[in-house]
Amino acid sequence: VGYQVRFDERVSDATRVRFVTEGVFVRRLTSDPKLGGTAVVVFDELHERHLHTDLALAWCRRAQLAGAELHLVAMSATLAAGPVARFLDAPVLDVPGRTFPVSIEHADKEDDRRLEARVAAATKRVLREEPTGDVLVFLPGAGEIRRAHESLAGVDAELAILHGDLPPNEQDRAVRTGPRRKVILSTNVAESSVTVPGVVAVVDSGLARQARFSPWSGLPSLVVDRISRASAKQRAGRAGRVRAGRCVRLYTKHDHDARAEHDLPEIARADLAELALFLAAEDVSPRDFPYFETPPAASLDAALRLLVRLRALDENERVTREGRRMLALPTHPRLARLVLEADARGAGPRGALLAALAAERDLRLSTRARFGERSVDVEVGASDLLAQAASFEAAEAERLSASELRARGLDVVSYQHAKKARDQLARAARVGREPSSSMEDEEEALLLATLAAFPDRVGRRRRPRSPQVVFAGGGSAELAETSVVREAEFLVAVDVVEAERGRSASLRAASEVAPEHLLELFPERIEERRTLRFDDKTSQVEVSEALLYDGLLLDESVRRDVAGEDVAACLARAALDHGLEKLFDADGLENLRRRLAFAATHGLPLPEDTEIEPATTGAAVGPEAPGRVSLSFVERALADACVGRRSFADLRGLSLEQAMLARLEPSAASRLREIAPDAIALPGRARVPVTYEVDRPPWIESRLQDFF
Repeated sequence: VGYQVRFDERVSDATRVRFVTEGVFVRRLTSDPKLGGTAVVVFDELHERHLHTDLALAWCRRAQLAGAELHLVAMSATLAAGPVARFLDAPVLDVPGRTFPVSIEHADKEDDRRLEARVAAATKRVLREEPTGDVLVFLPGAGEIRRAHESLAGVDAELAILHGDLPPNEQDRAVRTGPRRKVILSTNVAESSVTVPGVVAVVDSGLARQARFSPWSGLPSLVVDRISRASAKQRAGRAGRVRAGRCVRLYTKHDHDARAEHDLPEIARADLAELALFLAAEDVSPRDFPYFETPPAASLDAALRLLVRLRALDENERVTREGRRMLALPTHPRLARLVLEADARGAGPRGALLAALAAERDLRLSTRARFGERSVDVEVGASDLLAQAASFEAAEAERLSASELRARGLDVVSYQHAKKARDQLARAARVGREPSSSMEDEEEALLLATLAAFPDRVGRRRRPRSPQVVFAGGGSAELAETSVVREAEFLVAVDVVEAERGRSASLRAASEVAPEHLLELFPERIEERRTLRFDDKTSQVEVSEALLYDGLLLDESVRRDVAGEDVAACLARAALDHGLEKLFDADGLENLRRRLAFAATHGLPLPEDTEIEPATTGAAVGPEAPGRVSLSFVERALADACVGRRSFADLRGLSLEQAMLARLEPSAASRLREIAPDAIALPGRARVPVTYEVDRPPWIESRLQDFF
């Protein structure tokens, strides 16, 4: 009998039974998809519905249907057996457990006190009323555990902490029975993953922290959510392992009964990039794979789009050579891309370290202050990952012990995990050992590799040194004050968590980006855009020539020495918006519009696109009510007049009437003077202007004797 977990294994050629985590099992499927030499696969605690478990279950069932000699067993104390039995076409075996009755207590009413205060009150009450046995307290995460620990200081019991980030020896110490009673403050790892002997009472907050993924933004989020009724039952059952027990729920019976029967499975809320790459590498369409539970189409689409951008898949969603190399690395495709890109640029060993650090919590404890608060003065640098790497490498070079790491402000577990993950990635990728020619070259290579891993998370500060960052493709985030990336205008988000509605996303770790990096790696995503606009301050047309990455402005230049038809059209639109009467002789314009309409009713040919506005709505155009030519005729003449000009200053002194007449054929212009003269001569008088109106015949005015 052997076992295999992420960083440890005990197996040999004689091993017949192997206990493995679901992640390790899926890793095995990537190298041995037909499970050669395996006769039976047992899926324990299937109700947890981890992503890797769902994938492995469906893959094994598919292999079974294809003829593999494979027996499948699914086990769970709380999962509804019917759907699984139908999926596997297998009988249900009900095995009664040897458990003791557990009494359930609910809160009488909603309690608005802080969680740690409610936990402390309930735990102290249980300790008073239950003279023996340990108490297991379920909390959402490490932060809540720390605050509850502080609230319980001074109780007559040993306080122990239990969560998944602890190394195995510390987890063992937390659950080991000792001479004193224990209060074990735990995340949901104690629901089923870890056996906790000696527990006779459970205090259940009814909450758990769950990872979710938004296919729309591409961002992960960690949310504290209410657990399901099945999880509540599982937690309560921990109190009935050694004797009759007790479970105190910090929520009402009504709240419990209104909860979902089961937790949402990971496949319905997680990032599916790893799953999609595994299936694509096996020439199986992720859209058509026979899942136990089909994931949301939007999540699959988002995963496939990301894999194309990471160059793990081609445009037809077929796996590439690079994609197969990425699949061989035991990490997310993003981080696999980082390792391979760094190695290709001569920075493979440090690329493996950066990928390992990115997969863990920040090992610098000083950066774990509450978001928006600065716990210490922060240095300025190009990358939070590089800053972490510098701390890691200094500690490794000095061979610091666990106590020395803590004294240096480093998280021991994160350091140890990162060290093992780095070595594992370096071996799997067979990274080269020849470093870049200089530290500057290596830093540049690592910045490029980080960008290659997060091409969809490029952002720009709203203003210089502002913490507000806007992303290519939409969305925004606020950069944590603990980030070292204080000055870079452009950056890539390495660790960003989508916030609750109405708040900015939290950008906790970033890396500097230069526009030329984007041009080098993703030339196909760069767009050159030329935009004409009218500057109201200078009253002239200018052209903006912009360079964009997925809609994010990288660079912009403005020129005013411009010409062309589009410039003329822009100037004409601005003149119309400004008001023609402010630039030209409004009375002269109006009179010419009426002259043209009058002449048209008497046979003057106008351009085909000329419309006549009637004197009144619905009135017929005729000699007695000629109307006027439409404004569109004036606009076209204005556009002609604007050719070669780019400002209002260029238009001043220009005769728009002459531009309108220039639109007529030469013979038509001559006939206009005959049919609708602008003035006529009277005996003994200078020329008298003719007035044209929209709803009456033309007329002149002069002294009475001038007409005889």
